[in-house]
Amino acid sequence: MPSLIGCHALVFTGEFDARSIETSVQRAHQAGFDLIEFPLMEPATFDSATARRVVEGEGLHATSSLGLPLDADISSDDPSIVSAGRQLLDIALDKTAEMGGLHLCGVLYGSMRKHMAPASASGRANSVAAIQRLADRASSLGIPLSLEIVNRYESNVINTGRQALEFLKEVDREGVSVHLDTYHMNIEESDLFQPILDAGDRLGYVHIGESHRGYLGTGSVDFGSAFRALDRINYAGPIVFESFSSAV
Repeated sequence: MPSLIGCHALVFTGEFDARSIETSVQRAHQAGFDLIEFPLMEPATFDSATARRVVEGEGLHATSSLGLPLDADISSDDPSIVSAGRQLLDIALDKTAEMGGLHLCGVLYGSMRKHMAPASASGRANSVAAIQRLADRASSLGIPLSLEIVNRYESNVINTGRQALEFLKEVDREGVSVHLDTYHMNIEESDLFQPILDAGDRLGYVHIGESHRGYLGTGSVDFGSAFRALDRINYAGPIVFESFSSAV
């Protein structure tokens, strides 16, 4: 199967009420995409029923993504915060299933923010345990997970593809893969070719973004190397353009 080519919903809207969900799906379809990725900004209130209805009506596929907030950071040393993070991940997984989503991805392993220190050993262990638990639930629902690798200003747990592979060894679950993003790779990796080869069949999701999050080809990202590497490993997972509407 060829890769599904997708678009992040934040390209079209910064709001996710029923009307905005409908409009973003329609615009993704009109632009010729196969898939739309919904960011679960507020998982508990996301209208998964509307998303499913509109996505199916337009003949598209859907995925969802999440970045954990500070008060639900599963890499925390505080048991109450870890518990809140597990609950939020469960809600996000349930919403993904309700909308018929193919994938749950993003910064699922810790809070998405600038940290002032590395994650502690106990915090990392908390994150691994929470992802193992989530992966077991996701497997029962038939939904794969992909852990997005983001730059040092947005995570203190994983910042490179090789670090992600080490993390996956600790998680030790088949249904969890690496999620690479060319925007973040352009900051943290030495090139955009070797990390994709290193990930190989553990690469499950790809974000395509320019160095300034703008129009593709107008920044410094070496897309040629990235796509050559994807071809080399016979990558067949989603490839999703991520940028942000001026409304965001």
